[in-house]
Amino acid sequence: MNLVSSLRQSVGKYLQFRHYSMHLTEVVKQLNSLAPTSLAESWDNVGLLVEPYTKKEVEVMLLTNDLTEEVMDEAEERGADFILSYHPPVFRPLKSITSKAWKERIVARCLEKGIAIYSPHTCYDALEGGVNDWLIQAFGGEEVTPLQPSTSSPKHSHQVCVAVSSESEVSALVEMFTTHLDQFHSFIRSNDKCVEVLCTERTLPTITNLVSSSGNASSLQLTITKLEKVPIGGHGMGRKCKIVHSMTIRESVNRVKSHLGLPHIRLALAHGKKLDSVIRSVAVCAGSGASVLRGACADLWLTGEMSHHEVLDANHQGATVILTDHSNSERGFLKTLQPQLLNLLDQKVEVLVSEKDRDPLEIV
Repeated sequence: MNLVSSLRQSVGKYLQFRHYSMHLTEVVKQLNSLAPTSLAESWDNVGLLVEPYTKKEVEVMLLTNDLTEEVMDEAEERGADFILSYHPPVFRPLKSITSKAWKERIVARCLEKGIAIYSPHTCYDALEGGVNDWLIQAFGGEEVTPLQPSTSSPKHSHQVCVAVSSESEVSALVEMFTTHLDQFHSFIRSNDKCVEVLCTERTLPTITNLVSSSGNASSLQLTITKLEKVPIGGHGMGRKCKIVHSMTIRESVNRVKSHLGLPHIRLALAHGKKLDSVIRSVAVCAGSGASVLRGACADLWLTGEMSHHEVLDANHQGATVILTDHSNSERGFLKTLQPQLLNLLDQKVEVLVSEKDRDPLEIV
């Protein structure tokens, strides 16, 4: 095949690929199915942050760690109509959208050009197979577990049990609850000993009033139990693993550099340790990980950034610390995410990784 034919074939495949698209609502739905927003920390701002008013079809998605003006230029040049920015570019409430501040300019440009912005942030941190699982792969360890397991909030916050002594009481209570609690989306079930209602806290007064006003209230025994959050297996902040084969601190440094594609990292040796000291356990947290790593019993901590005093505390607790700068501990995950999103979106959306995205700090 000559060069001209090869180019025509390549262009043909590209044009055929670009013919496909997916509606914005479906893209968001698929992204939320991969990493539910319920996994995010309570302080975070995740999900669809900017929604164009008219342009709703997504053909090209650009992945970036930070949505800077340089990346925004790239998004326009590459024809992106959807930007997945790991860090939310809109975090604190905007009082205005003008050309005075860089974040406001980005939002204005996205609205003008019909480009949606979505941020997963701590959803991907907690996700099993997410950023922290990718980060800890540098060490090839085993028994990987979250440092802070995620918990699911139950749909219903309270359980109300009404003890009964006869089938007629069961029937009467079930009928009464069904009639009066339908609007509260409560769940009602029963057996020959009790009638149970799963409900929210705001429904409790209605239930207690119903029981009190029933004809045989004096014979009914009511018990209210607050439901606890349940850990979600595999999901959570940070990761910890055991090192199966003997590994020195020097080797762990080289592994981190190779995994993250960095020429330099920062290292703080634990008190009494040397580069040839052996490590047997590792704890990691992408980004700024001090609050998650604090108290982790591991020979080595890996994160993006920690304060001076946090590093000193870790060293005197027996942990050697590797710092990569904040976004360098996260950015490499985007290349792992890219093929996942292509499959998730059924190859209908072109998924690109930003070439302009970089950590603002560099060693000079």
